Amino acid sequence: MKKFISFIRHSHPEIYKGILFFIAVTTIVYIFPKQGKFKYEFQNLKGKPWLHEDLIAPFDFAIKKSEDELQKEKSEIISNSKAYFKVEKSISTTKKSELKAAIAEKWESKKSKIQKEKTIEFASNILDSIYKKGIIEPNAITENKTSDYSIYLVENNVAEEHDLRDFHNITSAYDFVKQQLNKNQEIDSKFILPLLENCIAHTIFYDQPTSNKILKQAIDDISPSRDIILKEQSIISKGEIIDVKKFQILESLKSEYEGEEGSSSDYLFILFGQIIIVSSCLFVLIAFLGFFRKDIFVDNAKITFILILIILQVMMAHFSASSQSFNIYLLPFCVLPIIIRAFYDTRIALFVHLVTVLIVSFIAPDRFEFTFIQLLGGMVAIFSIVNMRNRSQIFISSGLIFLTYSIAFIGITIIQEGGSDAIAWQDFAGFGISALLTLFSYPLIFVFEKLFGFISDVSLLELSDTNGKLLRELASRAPGTFQHSLQVANLAEEAIYAIGGNALLVRTGALYHDIGKMEMPMYFIENQANGMNPHDEMSFDESASIIISHVIKGIEIAKRNNLPEQIIDFIRTHHGTSITGYFYRSFQNAFPEETIDESKFHYPGPIPFSKETAVLMMADSVEAASRSLKKYDFDSIDTLVENIITTQIEQNQFMNSDITFKDINRLKKIFKKKLMNVYHVRVEYPR
Repeated sequence: MKKFISFIRHSHPEIYKGILFFIAVTTIVYIFPKQGKFKYEFQNLKGKPWLHEDLIAPFDFAIKKSEDELQKEKSEIISNSKAYFKVEKSISTTKKSELKAAIAEKWESKKSKIQKEKTIEFASNILDSIYKKGIIEPNAITENKTSDYSIYLVENNVAEEHDLRDFHNITSAYDFVKQQLNKNQEIDSKFILPLLENCIAHTIFYDQPTSNKILKQAIDDISPSRDIILKEQSIISKGEIIDVKKFQILESLKSEYEGEEGSSSDYLFILFGQIIIVSSCLFVLIAFLGFFRKDIFVDNAKITFILILIILQVMMAHFSASSQSFNIYLLPFCVLPIIIRAFYDTRIALFVHLVTVLIVSFIAPDRFEFTFIQLLGGMVAIFSIVNMRNRSQIFISSGLIFLTYSIAFIGITIIQEGGSDAIAWQDFAGFGISALLTLFSYPLIFVFEKLFGFISDVSLLELSDTNGKLLRELASRAPGTFQHSLQVANLAEEAIYAIGGNALLVRTGALYHDIGKMEMPMYFIENQANGMNPHDEMSFDESASIIISHVIKGIEIAKRNNLPEQIIDFIRTHHGTSITGYFYRSFQNAFPEETIDESKFHYPGPIPFSKETAVLMMADSVEAASRSLKKYDFDSIDTLVENIITTQIEQNQFMNSDITFKDINRLKKIFKKKLMNVYHVRVEYPR
């Protein structure tokens, strides 16, 4: 138990990585669809032979109709649909009452009551005949239709089919009234005709809610399938041409296979398979970092950042897969390699993009096509921003991504279809949108810088601008130190290029490494222009304390000005734990019998922990020391560089840096050559 507790106490980083790995796998598997994945890709093989083994139906399934078939049936139903009308019986009753009242009112001038009763009876019978047949209201449905056009009349909740000829319209009803009046000479037609005309009204109206309801029901009743394939039935044989019929059967099988979760045992197997796939991909990524990029592997924040980006990409793909109308090629998958490249090297960006595309391919349709296009686009995106020194590179990268997508898509389509006729040109709009969305990587880089404390090349370029506020202040208050920093930056940048490293980071760190000297510039010899040295009036340990303090003051100034930690690291480590040699030796010479407290003459450290910080320490020391040479020739510079760097090695200043003796020997040659160029020393010829 004690061993277990001790292991936990001393293994926090490893435990954190394990938890992080578990969370990443769990999240991605949760995002994954919970259905089986049809193992055959055939969407682009219509009209071509089936290259896989004979396919036998694993279960009963229906052959689904194609979208064209379903649309055709829907169109036929709409074109053949019947309109529904309804009868308003209360209108006829009301109009008959109005007719009787009108006749009674107008009849007062007449003398014969018997004739009045006959007139009312005759007029009522005419109305009864008209309303019994019904008067249909004109509308867009029946307009310009022939008399044999049929409709449904709903009466007492019963729908009966009728032709338009079975009903009156206003005109035919009026003609019918005149015809009946002409047949009866006993009735005063001039008296009764206007009264009857006023009582003619529509009684049959278009019933739009019922018509729409019946039409919707008919469309909903369209069967999505047209046949059935039984279990163990042969679907397609190897070498058989995938015609329209076979293609639809394959589509139906795929839809059935991926659309159902199946039994709980099937679901568990699918889940287990997804865990294996995702775990394998992420494990390979973590192993790659462990073997080849230990600086990233030991930094849990950096691993967290990479895994978060991968999860976000998978979430994007899941959004596309869950929305049938959303094309996956609209999504900016190339944002990931661009962001990774902004903080790490090309190899890391390419490997992370490869792992991500492999994972997402299990969600995407047409897996091979998706994987090929995205890998090619990601590679071009990475190569186009190898040195992201200005904003225009993002726009250039976006254009190259679109061009790569388009060329790859054209090539795949020509191979699959045997020509360019099948190229869906609207897909290029999707590629264009994806490329434009890639431009959002620029603000995202800034966001991730702030969230994770990273620093990108763009930020380094801004910080290395000598017209920046802090560097201008350094140039104004400590001009000698500023010139020294520029020379160190040039030396360190040239050196790191030779052995491999972040040249822009080294240059920026070199420009800021001595900003602590701004507090007391006259105590540093490069800023003493009038020949007066304040150290002449001070004790050796006091002078050493002031010289050493520029490191602490530099860190304080950097933090007040919100410089990134990566730049502050150069301030911390540029002297390591070395000793202020001049004042230490002066103290020894002045007080040979006195015991020296060496801690007063040592810089606080830490020692350099990377190639970049180690190179800066060397460049800073040799540049500063070269200013004190009395004679500038090959021998003096050679001796100077050899002695300074050898002393630093003996003091174990580089034991935490990933730098080799081979690198150091190469750096010595570069420093010698650069210093000879600075001081115009001729190269020594062989004797």
